[in-house]
Amino acid sequence: MQTSEPSIGVDIGGTKILAALVDASGAVTSQIHRPTPARDVAATERAIVGLVRELGDGDLRCPVGVGAAGWMNRDSSRVLFSPHLSWRDEPVRDRLEGQLGQPVTLVNDADAAGWAEYRFGAARGVNDVVCLTLGTGIGGSIILGGEVHRGNSGIAGEFGHQVIVPGGHRCVCGNRGCWEQYASGNALGRDGAELVRSKSPIAHNLREACNDDPEAVTGALVTELAANGDLACRDLVEEMGQWLGLGISNLVSVLDPGMVVIGGGLGSAQTELLAVAEAHYRRTLSGRGYRPFAQVCRAQLGSLAGLIGAADLARASASAA
Repeated sequence: MQTSEPSIGVDIGGTKILAALVDASGAVTSQIHRPTPARDVAATERAIVGLVRELGDGDLRCPVGVGAAGWMNRDSSRVLFSPHLSWRDEPVRDRLEGQLGQPVTLVNDADAAGWAEYRFGAARGVNDVVCLTLGTGIGGSIILGGEVHRGNSGIAGEFGHQVIVPGGHRCVCGNRGCWEQYASGNALGRDGAELVRSKSPIAHNLREACNDDPEAVTGALVTELAANGDLACRDLVEEMGQWLGLGISNLVSVLDPGMVVIGGGLGSAQTELLAVAEAHYRRTLSGRGYRPFAQVCRAQLGSLAGLIGAADLARASASAA
């Protein structure tokens, strides 16, 4: 049984470290933040320690969970690689524990966010869940049998790098045709920029909004114009929704979850995007008509999901110790 005492959750972003006290119901009772010294490993760890001590008020010895983007090793003691920070095979957990003088639970931020949605958000009561985080790319987590599934090496959930278009757009991972090159904020911005670059007359509103500068086009700008009724941008969002639905279909075929939860920076066109994605997923799922469909839902906990999940996983770890 988990303790009812509060725990501390820390979410490390590329520009900001957010920390909070989280009670046993998943409610955030107090939160503070500091800038992320992203290129300085020691300074990042000192900032985490400072936030935890400030929230603990010097004496509070509550469980501490830290969520960060990147690959963790199997026992979550080391960060093997972090795309936004300078951690490269670093013993982060041991160093934090040494400075704080107490156990620390280290977890991938997408796993933490998925756990929060499973425990307190959209997926409450569903034991098998796939959580997707849409942003510049596609991240995610897997909950199977009520537990975070991390795979043999600890890095399961890299959904964005399934190849769905062999020979397609080059991805930052080095491959071509990865899913996140077709169903992410970056993909939406790239496609919008192509319309501007071609001087397409159907993109007159988008061209005006970015002053005819394709470098100024972002996924957020495209979704904003789509939500306001611009037909060209709505077409781009619909196309992204179809790619999103195809990837969801692949995941459901392999994992057979009861629910797919989608969060992240969906922007102002999120309702339309998810509707298109779900419709396309239902058209392409293998065995449709002879199997139940996993429910597709929007995440409920927003930007606080990562720290809520990290805090709850730390509380569970402390209770099991």
